[in-house]
Amino acid sequence: MYDYIIVGAGSAGCVLANRLSADPAVQVCLLEAGPRDSSPFIRLPIGILFLMMSKTLNWRYYTEPQAGLYGRRLFWPRGKTLGGSSSSNAMVYTRGHRGDYDHWAALGNRGWSYADLLPVFKRAQHHEPGADDFHGGGGPLNVSAQRSPNALTQVFLDAGKAAGYALNDDFNGPSQEGLGRYHLTQKNGERWSVARAYLHPVRKRPNLTVVTGAHASRILMEGKHARGVAYLKNGKAQQALASREVILSGGAINSPQLLMLSGIGPQDELARHRIPLLHHLPGVGQNLQDHLDVMLVQKCTQPVSLGISWRNLLAQAGHLLNYLLRRQGPFTTNSAEGGGFVKSRPELAAPDLQFHFTPATLDGHGRNLGYARSTMLGHGYALHVCDLRPRSRGRIGLHSADPLAHALIEPNYLSHPDDLDNMVRGVKAARAILAQPAFDPYRGAAIHPGAPLQSDDEIRDFVRRQAETIYHPVGSCKMGHDAMAVVDDTLAVHGLQGLRVADASIMPTLVGGNTNAPTVAIAEKAADMILAARTAGVAAWTGAAPAPSPAASAPAAT
Repeated sequence: MYDYIIVGAGSAGCVLANRLSADPAVQVCLLEAGPRDSSPFIRLPIGILFLMMSKTLNWRYYTEPQAGLYGRRLFWPRGKTLGGSSSSNAMVYTRGHRGDYDHWAALGNRGWSYADLLPVFKRAQHHEPGADDFHGGGGPLNVSAQRSPNALTQVFLDAGKAAGYALNDDFNGPSQEGLGRYHLTQKNGERWSVARAYLHPVRKRPNLTVVTGAHASRILMEGKHARGVAYLKNGKAQQALASREVILSGGAINSPQLLMLSGIGPQDELARHRIPLLHHLPGVGQNLQDHLDVMLVQKCTQPVSLGISWRNLLAQAGHLLNYLLRRQGPFTTNSAEGGGFVKSRPELAAPDLQFHFTPATLDGHGRNLGYARSTMLGHGYALHVCDLRPRSRGRIGLHSADPLAHALIEPNYLSHPDDLDNMVRGVKAARAILAQPAFDPYRGAAIHPGAPLQSDDEIRDFVRRQAETIYHPVGSCKMGHDAMAVVDDTLAVHGLQGLRVADASIMPTLVGGNTNAPTVAIAEKAADMILAARTAGVAAWTGAAPAPSPAASAPAAT
């Protein structure tokens, strides 16, 4: 029996495993559905292209057809290995705007303001450029400047300045607004995932058990108290018991799915799949939010981008050697090198648009490699733009009671008209940057959109046809005290004991930025609260395993 069982070894789970097992008297079990993070493509920054296509390291989810996107089903890649999506993302380290967290606190979530969380962000971080009032030194998560940014990234910054935007060398400092180069979760030119930061250094602790290939199938409940987790490993049903707490860290898709598979969630959704209701909690799976993103893509007339062509084919061997010997050169790129945060309207209190500039052409999340499909083969560049605070809300549901079946993902993109209007403003802002004279020596034919967009209706059509996720789903187990909240401000599940959720799903509203760093901070704060509860003398459970419930008899996929 363990004291704590953590379900999901992603960005949150790895943090919790480290912090909770720091006390040798505490037994911790970490369950991960994916394999170990041993692939060399994880450490190689540009290996993100392989990770997008991997069938073993990526959950490869798809949404339901999206009415707002002409019925398209969007590809939702999520990391399936130790480190979760931090082992396969673009390594961008941003925290969001301070107002995002102050809003959480204003909703009644005590201890979640920016002032409360800034020390948590700092504790987690080792900021290579140097510790200061906004950045930590000595924390597990290494954050560095880019080692070898592409020349086109500077062209983007020059163009942005000419378009009227301020430059900003630190989006996590005194002000978020402006354009600059992103800081990255890298160390010595390699990806520094949350697994490398938090889990690898403590893997040999005798009180920490890490089980990979363990697909959680249900939470073991004794009445209203979580007592363990049932999981499948190598096709065999197994279980782990917890004397204190079960902590779900599966992310915005898997955490609500596991709750529902366990009989915890909206009564009608469970009845639809003949799952016995244990605890009616209508907010489970609701409040899903994500950043929708659209790209403007141009061909480049000079062989300076990250693309591969006959003009730079021989140079690629040199780049590889440079990486192997010195960890320098294009192989250290995260692709989304430049970007920033801007306001679509000057009267706004905070930036509402985010740019990611990639010195490469992209299509289909980097999975389309043919020149005709405009990804990597040949030279070009792309400017992403996303609406930071969408008002559309979706949900996570179930396709079946089979724990191996993927969840139903219904983001409802652009269901609120304000979101499409803001995307139109974003496209216009991005187009103005790409039209600046700084790009004149490099600007080739337009790829997306292929024809000039003259009217707002044409831009709306372009967004509906081309927009994709930029991988920031949150909110499906939201924190709060209203009728649709799933967890309280200690991340304990409402109405149950011994059960918490600690991952991006608890965000009541989406932060204005990339979500990996906030997820780490959520887990750090969760660990503080869990340890505080233990110190306060919450009694441990020493009983027998709960009896199997009908929910456990759902057929397993073969």
